[in-house]
Amino acid sequence: MSAEPKVRTITVPTRQLLDSLAPLPGGMRAVLWDFESDPEGAGYADIDAVVAPYAGGNGWQQGLRRVPNLLLLQAQTTGYDGLPEAAGGAAVASAAGVHAAATAELAVGLMLASLRGIDAAVRDQQESRWNPHRYPGLADRKVTLVGVGGIGREIASRLAPFEVRLTRVGSTARNDDGGRVHGADELVRLAADTEVLVVITPLNESTRGLVGEQVLAALPDGALVVNVARGPVVDTDALTREVVSGRLRAALDVVDPEPLPAGHPLWGCANAIITPHVGGNSDAFTPRIEEFLRRQVQRLAAGEEPLNLVQSGPWKRG
Repeated sequence: MSAEPKVRTITVPTRQLLDSLAPLPGGMRAVLWDFESDPEGAGYADIDAVVAPYAGGNGWQQGLRRVPNLLLLQAQTTGYDGLPEAAGGAAVASAAGVHAAATAELAVGLMLASLRGIDAAVRDQQESRWNPHRYPGLADRKVTLVGVGGIGREIASRLAPFEVRLTRVGSTARNDDGGRVHGADELVRLAADTEVLVVITPLNESTRGLVGEQVLAALPDGALVVNVARGPVVDTDALTREVVSGRLRAALDVVDPEPLPAGHPLWGCANAIITPHVGGNSDAFTPRIEEFLRRQVQRLAAGEEPLNLVQSGPWKRG
């Protein structure tokens, strides 16, 4: 392999992130670039690496076109859909691991809220109504987990104390240290024996619409669909039909489109819970992203390959 690319100037989108990187290793410089104005203290031609904003739509990506020598685009999210296209030939790194615990706890929270009727209890409370009811609960449920990456592993570990019967699904069938992983091509068959379907697979061309009409139709009556991945992994129209009919339940942190338009049928469904894409957005995020970026900067200063590369760019392997 040729010499590693040299990253000497990195931009971050907030003052807090900038302050958290101090002291920087020798030879490294960090500057503030919030994409609302020009970078502070650096010209566009000086920038080697950019930390993308955590949120704020896609408008900031236009600013990347001003950076002629971009080597690395660093996400603050686990998902990176759209970033390789924005980065062009530059490398792209995700923040995998930073959001794993928070997203996993929300996934379990959504399951519990739906399966124990907590959402219904909140509605009853608002009307001062005491309305006890027996709900399915999580113990002994047949749970199919679609996605066996870092967050998938965190969800699986948190489900273990609840004594569920867990089936895991990955892109291909294999065995790992957690046991059997079924392939995505088995999903329709597995859905027929699933009471809770949890989706945490990345969004790519092979997973877009993975949980579609066939999979949803195969789920038994009363099954719960939990999506903490990306909205387009699940066919929104097909899911809406099943939920509106009352046959399935849904607990969704992500939707497609996002947000759902006003008046969309899912908003008014008593058998649906919708949270506004907050899976990784807990108080754990700030210290974890700061620690991750400090480690990333240390690697870049040492001339090492960045962590979590999803597009290698100038760090060509081989």
